[in-house]
Amino acid sequence: MPTALINLSIIDIKLMLAQFAQGLQDVIPESALDRIATASKPLKIKFGADPSAPDLHIGHMVVLKKLRILQDMGHLVQFLVGDFTAMIGDPTGKSETRKPLTSEQVKANAESYKTQVFKLLDPAKTQVVFNSEWLDKLTSREMIKLSAQYTVARMLERDDFQKRFSQERPISIHEFLYPLLQGYDSVVLENDIEMGGTDQKFNVLMGRHLQKEYGKPVQAVITAPLLEGVDGVQKMSKSLGNHIGLLESGQDQFGKIMSIPDTMILKYFSLITDASPEELLQFKFELDSGKNPKFLKEELGVRLVSFLHSPQEAMNAKEAFNRVFSQKLNPEDMPVLSIPPTPTKWTDFMVLHGMAPSKKEASRLIEHGAVSLDGEILRDSLAFFLGKPEQVLKVGKRRFYRFK
Repeated sequence: MPTALINLSIIDIKLMLAQFAQGLQDVIPESALDRIATASKPLKIKFGADPSAPDLHIGHMVVLKKLRILQDMGHLVQFLVGDFTAMIGDPTGKSETRKPLTSEQVKANAESYKTQVFKLLDPAKTQVVFNSEWLDKLTSREMIKLSAQYTVARMLERDDFQKRFSQERPISIHEFLYPLLQGYDSVVLENDIEMGGTDQKFNVLMGRHLQKEYGKPVQAVITAPLLEGVDGVQKMSKSLGNHIGLLESGQDQFGKIMSIPDTMILKYFSLITDASPEELLQFKFELDSGKNPKFLKEELGVRLVSFLHSPQEAMNAKEAFNRVFSQKLNPEDMPVLSIPPTPTKWTDFMVLHGMAPSKKEASRLIEHGAVSLDGEILRDSLAFFLGKPEQVLKVGKRRFYRFK
């Protein structure tokens, strides 16, 4: 078990706390920061993620990087994998009831989370827990007791529920259980602090409420801003296709960073890198002074890929990007695909090789001019594959393939 604040000077503690506090949205109560800095034993800090998709993305980094600072101060992170709650589906921000995942989907995704999270967290100071361990065991009597701890009126104060109710959109009863079950996780874990994105504020406050109702010490609540996806509009989400995955290649990560709107550069620097306040001011000055945003995006991409992979891979990714987009050349290293032995539709070929998740998406890419063969754009989504050896297939802006 780590010892809080061990071998840290007062100056170290102040610097780490300032770095932790930079950019936070909510700290409830405000005294929580003082408690972090003066604790005589490790605090238990909970952060949960539902395995609703197989990959974590850099939107999760916003909180995970904060948690790593707390670990470096000696505190313990309880990384909660919501394998039980994922089968309900978090209604946060949803305009309609989400389809629940199967237990098989959840288990597969949960296993991948255990390895991904240690790209940022210290394994020695991380306790990975699955909420199915206790939620599967709740009896009907216990579930009724839990449901009695909150009112329907209070539940409808949530923005997403309130909007759906006023628009006469369906709200399923089981969706009310989601925040209750997430809050009950805090009762079981007896954590001192819970962290999450601002979209989770209602749910993490529920944990605070339920701990009090069950006679437990009450957790502090700390939220961090949400990171918009590469579209710069909606929050980063794999289901929206605007994410940058932690497990993606350095080239893909760098390329996606180069595609973010210029207006998001400073926010990305602030939330997913260790840029100091002084650096952020300098970057803002450069943008306001008319510096080409491309150079700041390159710096951002190099920092991200260096952190998630290595400095060498970051430089390789930068060189590959400039070769393709600045010099208009094909990448030197492209996946090589075999030409099908029998006539095959382009949509089938793209799905087979993972270029699109479905025939519908493959058709959309073709019809929008996002697929080309040796520079000639494909337009007919019903056409059959006519590739020749050494031809180059381009899908989207960054994916290239060569045929043999």
